[in-house]
Amino acid sequence: MKGLNLLCCCVASLLLLGTAEEVEDASEPTKRDRSHLESTLKLNEEKPADDVSGVLQRLRKIYHSSIKPLEHSYRYNELRQHEITDGEITSKPMVLFLGPWSVGKSSMINYLLGLDNTPYQLYTGAEPTTSEFTVIMHGPKLKTIEGIVMAADSARSFSPLEKFGQNFLEKLIGIEVPHKLLERVTFVDTPGIIENRKQQERGYPFNDVCQWFIDRADLIFVVFDPTKLDVGLELEMLFRQLKGRESQIRIILNKADSLATQELMRVYGALFWSLAPLINVTEPPRVYVSSFWPHDYHPETHRDLFLKEEISLLEDLNQVIENRMENKIAFIRQHAIRVRIHALLVDRYLQTYKDKMTFFSDGELVFRDIVEDPDRFFIFKSILAKTNVSKFDLPNREAYKDFFGINPITSFKLLSQQCSYMGGCFLEKIEKAITRELPDLLGSIGLGKKPNVLSCDVTGCGETPKNRYRKP
Repeated sequence: MKGLNLLCCCVASLLLLGTAEEVEDASEPTKRDRSHLESTLKLNEEKPADDVSGVLQRLRKIYHSSIKPLEHSYRYNELRQHEITDGEITSKPMVLFLGPWSVGKSSMINYLLGLDNTPYQLYTGAEPTTSEFTVIMHGPKLKTIEGIVMAADSARSFSPLEKFGQNFLEKLIGIEVPHKLLERVTFVDTPGIIENRKQQERGYPFNDVCQWFIDRADLIFVVFDPTKLDVGLELEMLFRQLKGRESQIRIILNKADSLATQELMRVYGALFWSLAPLINVTEPPRVYVSSFWPHDYHPETHRDLFLKEEISLLEDLNQVIENRMENKIAFIRQHAIRVRIHALLVDRYLQTYKDKMTFFSDGELVFRDIVEDPDRFFIFKSILAKTNVSKFDLPNREAYKDFFGINPITSFKLLSQQCSYMGGCFLEKIEKAITRELPDLLGSIGLGKKPNVLSCDVTGCGETPKNRYRKP
């Protein structure tokens, strides 16, 4: 009898154990198919890598010989805090993730790279989880790199970050992952914006660091979810920093499958209502509505719509990767235009100062009058009239008060004096780079030829190749 009771207990235990396993299996969410992601990003294609070493070498030469001398001579880095390094010229496209805390930025990176349930995955959760700036890049094996090491390595493009202090470098981390997508692009995950936290509590200049990454990003994903649509001071400051970079911004409404259709429409409208005062452009940034994580979409939601939105975003990302060299050359040319305008303005300030100085003048008082009211001396208008500079490219007048506060006007030379018999004139060299050398380099990529080997049959003899991006 005891044996029979023991047998019944064992059978019952086995049945209960089997039922528990079935319940556990049933509760585990279904994984989403990743075939569209791999095909859109071309992760399975075994095509030879484009040989861009020649183009990069030519681009470095143009920068160092034609742009950097004028940049250093007129201390442009002290105005814009942006000095280009060789590592930045040769770096891969950078995709930056911004947004409030716990909206799914880290989960989205895990999903794009297929890192879920692997040793490589970024930590995610409902609470604020990412407190560091995390750079995810390619490497032969999984490896974590401390911020102080990244800043000390001149071969990387992150050495300028050292200027933000040791407290920030402790909040910077690099992760190398052997993934095919990371051979072509670098992801940057940022700490979530928390509106009830004072910025000084972070221990480093958060907005300045964000601006550094924004200035170098090829694509910027600003991520929201249905529960975090309110705009506070820190998010408002972030969008102010994004001004002028609207073409790189993509707004993402994540976790969309958690809402019914009617609720989703209301949330979509509320998002635009919140962001409208912050984005003052005629054409608003593209908004993607989907759920970017590995689990299947929630039942009874617009699965086809969300999938199409996701594929559109992936195509957007792939286009940035494909246009890497075109974007890099355009970025260097834009930088050269800003350096040229800055040099012309400093030259005009200096020339006005020399014209107003007499034997009995107090140099400090004379220059103070010029800096306080440059319009009275036609500083900016003269630049527009004589050098064919767009008024929309002129820097802020107030910035030059601070610039000349630490850089005495007498420490600069006139542009007419920045010439040598062997090296030529700085201004002529940078203008040649802007109008001829960089457009020629850009045109040579569009024609699929080596730099400076342009055919008259294609471009027309004596005709400058058109400066435009290669169409995908």
